[in-house]
Amino acid sequence: MTLLSGSLVFYAMGALTFLPLLILSVVGNFLLGRRFAVLPVGNGKQGRQKRLKVAKMNKKLLGAAVVGNIGVLALFKVGFGEAGLPLGISFYTFQVLSYHFDVYRGEQKKETSFVRFATYICMFPQLVSGPIVAYGEVRKELHKREFTAQGLQQGLKVFTVGLAAKVLLADRIGILWHEVQVTGFESISTPLAWLAAVAYSLKIYFDFYGYSLMAVGLGRMFGFELPDNFRDPYMAGSLRDFYRRWHVTLGRWFCKYVYIPLGGSQRGMLRTVCNLLAVWLLTSVWHGTTGNFLIWGMLIFLLIVLERQFESWGFARLFRRGILKAVPHLYLWLAVPVTWMCFAITDLSQLYVYLGRMFGVVEGIYVSAGDWTRALEAYWYLFGIGILACMPFLKKLFYRWKDSLVGTLLLAVLFWFCVWRLQIQGQNPFMYSNF
Repeated sequence: MTLLSGSLVFYAMGALTFLPLLILSVVGNFLLGRRFAVLPVGNGKQGRQKRLKVAKMNKKLLGAAVVGNIGVLALFKVGFGEAGLPLGISFYTFQVLSYHFDVYRGEQKKETSFVRFATYICMFPQLVSGPIVAYGEVRKELHKREFTAQGLQQGLKVFTVGLAAKVLLADRIGILWHEVQVTGFESISTPLAWLAAVAYSLKIYFDFYGYSLMAVGLGRMFGFELPDNFRDPYMAGSLRDFYRRWHVTLGRWFCKYVYIPLGGSQRGMLRTVCNLLAVWLLTSVWHGTTGNFLIWGMLIFLLIVLERQFESWGFARLFRRGILKAVPHLYLWLAVPVTWMCFAITDLSQLYVYLGRMFGVVEGIYVSAGDWTRALEAYWYLFGIGILACMPFLKKLFYRWKDSLVGTLLLAVLFWFCVWRLQIQGQNPFMYSNF
């Protein structure tokens, strides 16, 4: 009850106006979930009739859950988007839907305690920006968990790394992207356009990854093991692999509840392409309803389809030996910044200008000679640290040294340095709190 109360206070501090909506969603979904019934066991005609009756009722309840929750989300995405999107609505909507799907399938038992159900939905570490936690991942802890000094210590260490990723990397390298926006896309050189696109790519990664690490750390402090949401995505060798590693819990949600039920990749290439199209259309709308998100999603869809086609032709084998191993990674680091620009720039006319400047097909206006060299001189160390931090060896060093005396002292210094930076630079909200 304490965790639930604190989570509601936390939400109210960020979005008091939408607190009644969150509470209404929790109450409504709890009551709806309580009505799911276990299929009766029995032979004969009467037993089959009872199972059919219960199955039909459960199917109607699932339909009501999907229509109700998606309807509310769509209402705010499309109808009331200008008035502001309720904080975390995309995340807690998908989380509660995963609960209904799993209960309907018989993979999880329905929760009979309102406090435990509400805590699962409202738990403050992951309420605002995920990760999207499956009920089965925290069911045991919701019923009985241990709050230990060791868990508090380990959670604080993970939290500190996430805080550093946000404050020292995302916020700092994001300044270059802000400067380019202030300058105007028409007035930047092609090299600067690419530098800023890479800067945004690092900013969104360390912002969201930092939040996810903080959520995992806070969860561990309270006795929960929340799932990892990122698995070194910039080390992927294809866009397909990238989105298996990026925002893992969202990708898992779409795979389990959309892609696989539609047939996945088991019914031929044409059906696979159609299923991928459905997934990326829904992913686009989940992030936003403006045209740039549709362009972002469809560009990724097309590139993934092309990658699958090249794999089917056997081209992937060419890049598994020697220096050619670097080619897929270079392709990824060229493709991803382009897709992120489609994600970041909501004005389609400005998106056209920016992409045109990246590829030199839109003429610049009053472009300052050498603007990219000045940007590189100012931010080279952040690019260097950011690229190194994308690699898995830093994570390995963290887990190797985090419990040593030297590692603990370094993390303590890092934590208070981040606090000091926050006092200097002020609050910079998480990017994914807008989705």
